[in-house]
Amino acid sequence: MDKFKLDYEMKVRNVSVDDLCNACGISKAAYYRKRNGKTEFTRKEIQAIVDYLHLPSPMDIFFTDEVS
Repeated sequence: MDKFKLDYEMKVRNVSVDDLCNACGISKAAYYRKRNGKTEFTRKEIQAIVDYLHLPSPMDIFFTDEVS
């Protein structure tokens, strides 16, 4: 997950963490755990974020290529 792209998309749309958490049905604590990679967003949560932010695709944010 690219948390910086998610932050950017939220900022340009003037969406707060509270707004996004309400749209996903998760707590702020759960959001920050997921955002920081401690746990993963569910498919339902990803779809709620994509719908709420009117993103064309979840790929750039949630399914980034990681090379080790």
